[in-house]
This record gives sequence, structure tokens and C-alpha cells, in this order.
Amino acid sequence: MPKNRFLLLLLSLFVLAGFDTACGQSQPGTAQTLATPPAIQREFRGVWIASVENIDWPSQPGLSTQEQKDELIGILDRAVSLRLNAVILQVRPAADALYASQLEPWSEYLTGRMGRAPNPFYDPLEFAVAEAHKRGLELHAWFNPYRARHPSSKSPPSSNHISVTNPELVKRYGSMLWMDPGEPAVRQRTLDVILDVVKRYDIDGVHIDDYFYPYKEKDRRGRVIEFPDATSWRKYVRSGGQLSKDDWRRANVDSLIHQVYTEIKAAKPWVKFGISPFGVWRPGYPPETSSNAFDSYAELYGDSRKWLLNGWADYFTPQLYWPIDRPNLSFPVLLRWWVDQNAKGRHIWAGNYLDKVTGTSTGWPAQELLDQIAATRAQHGATGNVYFSMRSFMYGRDNLPEKLTSGPYAERALVPASTWIDSTPPMTPVVRVGRDPGSASSTVSIQPQGTEPVWLWVVRTRVGRNWTTDVIPGLQRFLRIPRPVIGGADEVAISAVDRNGNESAPALMSLDTP
Repeated sequence: MPKNRFLLLLLSLFVLAGFDTACGQSQPGTAQTLATPPAIQREFRGVWIASVENIDWPSQPGLSTQEQKDELIGILDRAVSLRLNAVILQVRPAADALYASQLEPWSEYLTGRMGRAPNPFYDPLEFAVAEAHKRGLELHAWFNPYRARHPSSKSPPSSNHISVTNPELVKRYGSMLWMDPGEPAVRQRTLDVILDVVKRYDIDGVHIDDYFYPYKEKDRRGRVIEFPDATSWRKYVRSGGQLSKDDWRRANVDSLIHQVYTEIKAAKPWVKFGISPFGVWRPGYPPETSSNAFDSYAELYGDSRKWLLNGWADYFTPQLYWPIDRPNLSFPVLLRWWVDQNAKGRHIWAGNYLDKVTGTSTGWPAQELLDQIAATRAQHGATGNVYFSMRSFMYGRDNLPEKLTSGPYAERALVPASTWIDSTPPMTPVVRVGRDPGSASSTVSIQPQGTEPVWLWVVRTRVGRNWTTDVIPGLQRFLRIPRPVIGGADEVAISAVDRNGNESAPALMSLDTP
């Protein structure tokens, strides 16, 4: 923690009962005529943590349990130091699991062999959620809905992998195995897998990327290979289906997206559902976009504009992986188009190509990413960014981490509230301030009010006219702040934040205790 930070935070879940005895005089948290603190910035700051090909975590298959934990803690600590507020962890790269599942096998990207559990045993997702929440980070579980085997796979499929248990549902397509989206059993399996995680883990969100039907593969002669879904197509036609084949494929994906959204809300309404589609819906949309752009509507059969118009997710993160000044594929031009389609007022959080920041002639300077953050903030209706991927934040090329934390991420931010889920703020906490006889600090205890659990505390301290803001986990109940007589804070304002991002009115307290 930087030395110039005013808050010296000490986690203590049980100190409240003995607060008066341990810390001397205390004062009840009542409203006082004090300065009103500034509002905290609202901005989603997320990062993808990819497990496929061991891109981000684990760094290689077969690491020991402790090595895996240490790597993940290092990633989460780095996210906190960058003042991010969410991580998106890939837990199902290819019909496998980076968590304890009764439905699918352990991922080979974790242990080196599909179906092999960590030894000594632990549940990586349970561990990741707990460690993220200790740090005040949201954790979104990222699922690939249809891929069954990635070209980087090396181990044979385990006996409980879908390619073995239900080979009729899996098709070889080029270098991959792909579950057929035209098979109702495939869509049900993906739904079952996602809901299993939603119900068993305290995740903050479910995330699906841009892989619906696969990107087109080509044969040795360079000809596009048709996706092998003739069997499921014939079943649809024999059942009386009237859609064209392309529209039927899109309807298959539509069905999954809508059902995932509605079933998540039925199970746990506060769990957000997010989608990160390809950054261009169709060539020519918006008109400035190249007519030669990749057509995700026609090739991946993902009608992402339809999902946005209907509000079938809580947030959309279009992958806007192009620079600001690129003709026909400009980051701010595309971002504006996505915002304009947002009829239901869902979150729009731009996807940024962090890996492109290398500071070399073949990549981007860090300034490009800083400018994209500025462009996002300038676009009304866009409220955050998600970066691909975490490894580039760990490498820190072109001094990007330092430029972020001394620039746009100099202060912490709260995730924007999802008011269509819940708009009721929690109650103002009771705050007590005392003096610790053994130090030159004021002691502050925080007591939540009401029955709703507190997800985060926003702690703002004032020295003269200047305010400093911090965000700490809701489990924390106690902190120390230097007193005014030694250059410390004059006032503290503490508010409660719930899982949907709603913030209470602050409790304002003077730190000028006798």
C-alpha cells in the first residue's frame, strides 16, 4: 500500500464486540454538520484471465497446488494495485472445468491431463472467488458454450468428456471439436453447466465470449469448410421448421442466450450475465465501418444486436480491438454504435486489446490504451473497459501499469449499479470513532444496518479541503486513520455498497476526538 495513503486498513471480523475496551472512548455514528464528500467514480475496470492454452492462468499445466494458488494470488494482487474492480476468469475453455464438477472433467490446462484433479486437492474456483472477494474484486466466471476441444490440447479425452459420453453431439471441425448448437441436448448441457456454477459458487457474474458457431476453417486448398450440422438440420426440417439454415443457426444461439439470462435471474438475480461479442455486428454498421469487415452475424451466427435491443444480458463488452485512428474500424466510432443500440439501458463496457500494447513499432504505445479509456469516458452511455488479457498487465510493457495508476486509474472506482436488477440502496452504517491510547491514530468501527449483506465499504477521508477515497471489502469492520494533529484526516465518510452496486448515504464523522 503506498505510504501516502491515509487509510491503514486492518482486517478484523470480531473486533467490534470489544471495541470500547480495546480502543478507549467511542462515539456513536450520528449525522453531523460536516463537509459533504464527493461522489466516487463509477466505472467497470475488468480484465480477462484466460486459461485456454495457459494464456494467463495457470502459466503452464501441471503446476503444484501451491504454485497455482501463488500465481492466482499474484494476479489478484496485481489487479488491486492497478485499481481494477473485476476479474473475468475462464472456467470452461472446452467442455471441461477449472473447478470441481460432476458434469464435466477437470481441465488439462490445470493439471496437465484431462480428468485429473489437483493434488493436493483444492477447488480453484472456490479459492479464486474467496481471494477476489477478500480484495474487493468482483469475479465473473467465463464459459465457452460450444467448444469441445482446442487445437492446443495434448492429453486424450477423459471417460466423462462429452466427446466420449455423447459423441453424436460433437463434430470435428478443422482442428477443433465442436458441440453442435443445433442439438437441443447441447444447449441444455451448457445451461446445466452454467447454472451448476451459479448455484454452488458465490460468483458475481457469468460471462460468454464471441465463440458461438466456430470461426470458419479452411481445407488444404483454402476452401471454407461447412460446419457439419447436417444431421441436426435435417431433424429440424423434418419437425416442420420453416427457417432458412442460417436463420435456424442464429435462432439456436438466440435460444441459448435468452435461456441462460432468464435462468440465471431465476436462480440468483444479483448475478450479472455478460456477453463479449465480436466488435462489429455486420459490415457497414455503423456506415463508417468497412464493407469488408468480418460479419459475425453471418459467420458466427450471433445476432448480438438483437440481444442488446432485447436486454438479454446485464452487460455487453464488444471486442473493440482496433485503434482510435484506424479508418473504417475506429474504436470510438464503433463504441458509439453499440451505445446507440442499447434500447434497454444495459451496461456497455468496451473490450480493449491490451495485448497489443508493446511499446514497439509492431504494437501500440501505452498512450493508445489511455486514449481509449478517455474515449470511453467521453462516450455517454459507456461506463467501463475490459482488457484482454491479464498477462500484459503482469508484464507491464511500455510502463502501462504506472501510467494507468498515475493517470486515469489514480483513484478507485465502483462498478456501476445494475438498477434494473435492484435499485434500493442499503442502510447507512453506524460508525464509531475513538482514540487508540497506544498510537497516534483514530480508531473507526463500522456496523452494517439492515438484513442485506454489505459487499463493499466506500471510505472517504478529508484533510483540509482534499478528499481521499478507498474501497474495502464489506467483511472488514475496523480501521485506523491518522489523527489531524499529526497531519492526518479531519473527517471520515463511510457508505455501504450492495452486490448490485447501490450505495447508501454516507455516515459522516469528525476525527477530531478529545
